[in-house]
Amino acid sequence: MKKLFENSYIYIEKESSEIPWVKIFTKQNCKELSDCNETTRMVLFDTILTVEKCMLEFYNPKKINIALFGNYLPKLHVHVMARFENDSYFPEPMWGKKQRDGKPNLPDFNDFQKLLTKRLKK
Repeated sequence: MKKLFENSYIYIEKESSEIPWVKIFTKQNCKELSDCNETTRMVLFDTILTVEKCMLEFYNPKKINIALFGNYLPKLHVHVMARFENDSYFPEPMWGKKQRDGKPNLPDFNDFQKLLTKRLKK
């Protein structure tokens, strides 16, 4: 999968979905959040907040969902999703029961990626 952004501590990938959805991975080999060293943990949390703020600004979603599971992929990663009332699963989680055929009309993800990369490089 193509990395959207990468630095010494984390990298970000796009999840294939009808909604804006990214996954943030730590480069440090961690299974749990408590396995991270302090710097990695701080960079991870700062990145989560930056992604959230960019999604709120760029997409104006109803809600941002942030999730840490790792049950299938036992490597620390965080899902950040912009949610909309007309997406297929809202108000359920994206792993929940489908509510409708969603048709969110959203700005181009590539433009979001440019904004996000600019913010993360600051």
